Amino acid sequence: MRGVPIVQYRVVARADKPAHSTPHTSMTSCVYRLHSTLELPLEELHEYLEDPDLPERVADIDFTRRNNTLIISAVPSDDSISKYTPTAQLKASVTENRVYEEDPEETPPGKPPRTSGGGPQWGSLDDEEEEIESELVEYACFKGDRETVLQNTALQYQMFEVLCEIARRSEKGALTAVATTEEDIQAIRIVDGEDVPASINVTEDPGEGEEDSAVDWRSNDFIS
Repeated sequence: MRGVPIVQYRVVARADKPAHSTPHTSMTSCVYRLHSTLELPLEELHEYLEDPDLPERVADIDFTRRNNTLIISAVPSDDSISKYTPTAQLKASVTENRVYEEDPEETPPGKPPRTSGGGPQWGSLDDEEEEIESELVEYACFKGDRETVLQNTALQYQMFEVLCEIARRSEKGALTAVATTEEDIQAIRIVDGEDVPASINVTEDPGEGEEDSAVDWRSNDFIS
């Protein structure tokens, strides 16, 4: 029976800092873990970025394309961040996918399947084979871990919120993350554009000689 997906990470107990101690109001919003496999048409990404609901402290978003790489950077709304400080940015790659108007593997009832070869169709020489209409569509692909997809720390959580909105508009892929806001720790999982319930499982750091048994959270079987 599959339950709520678990985002697992490790808490290390130290003698000089009890594991049960909790941060107070000094904690800032931060993204600790992130893994993304998001894909959406580049045109739809442009439409969203033309008029997005920007998080607090973000006045605007810079969108830059360098060959097949997209850079979406935060523009701070005040002078608290120096102009020499790099702000958080989302990084994506651009790929081309062929999109068919009709699924080539689906054949309407009573209609013979289409073939891609150019040979004769025995028994239907008088029939003209229909060509499946298609087009090449550019897709923005946000794929990788935090260091790849969400770079720099200034306004990091704000750009993570932008990434979550992009995930809710993505027709394919998933976004999994562990983040903090004020005193809350959140598990976020968005799959194929839909928010999915997720929880966090906290484990103690394994002792010496048990490193091989540590769980890789990105390959966690509990995440679906």
